[in-house]
Amino acid sequence: MPTFLFDDIIFGPVSSRRLGKSLGINLLPTHRKICNFDCIYCECGLSPHELIQKSHFPSASDVKNALTAKLVHMKAQNDLPTTITFAGNGEPTLHPEFEAIILSTVEIRNRLAPQSKIAVLSNATLISRKTITSSLAKIDLNILKLDSALNNTINCINRPKLPFSADKLIDNLQEFRKKIIIQTLFLKGTVNGQYIDNTSPEELNALLDAYQLIKPEMVMIYTIARSTPVEGLEKIEKEQLDAIGQTIEKLGIKVQISY
Repeated sequence: MPTFLFDDIIFGPVSSRRLGKSLGINLLPTHRKICNFDCIYCECGLSPHELIQKSHFPSASDVKNALTAKLVHMKAQNDLPTTITFAGNGEPTLHPEFEAIILSTVEIRNRLAPQSKIAVLSNATLISRKTITSSLAKIDLNILKLDSALNNTINCINRPKLPFSADKLIDNLQEFRKKIIIQTLFLKGTVNGQYIDNTSPEELNALLDAYQLIKPEMVMIYTIARSTPVEGLEKIEKEQLDAIGQTIEKLGIKVQISY
């Protein structure tokens, strides 16, 4: 099914279901996706198998210059973004200069758009690294993925490309405790002959246990909204998402639902 890549360092602003007027920053190559997950629902398509080292990332200075120019223009138009969001063609924390980029982005935001929040959308696989942890601690919205608390389901939905344990990921999220928001995408369908449904009672109970351990500021739940690279997937209906949200709220955790 059709998917797309972001073709520049800065994109948007776009109207985000979760982040308002969001100005995007793509730290990945513009011609291909780079990610250590290969999620079956990813709007950027499936992850290639070549080594990350073979890819060209935009430099920290390129990102700084592009963001500065865009915010200067938006400020002149009195049209600054609600959120400056690191997203793009894969996993942003894989950029080798991620720490320097976060530092410069905070400085630029403080100078040109002090009311805008800085967000990172991440699969959280690298938050055990000190440079990543310290960088994320400097921003406003750490939106970290947890689509399942069960290894088998994560392997089906997110298809990690590195040695992976759901328990270890949850432990890392629990230890992080720095303005953390968990995002969970709910879906169902049959992929390669295997039925997947992360809304089942077993799945939800495991996720609820994980949320209680992690103690996030918020859980963002949503479902498929665009074309997916893998066929056979189904979005979850509004009524079911609402019911899941109400169950999470009973734990004393704020919930944001995007349809």
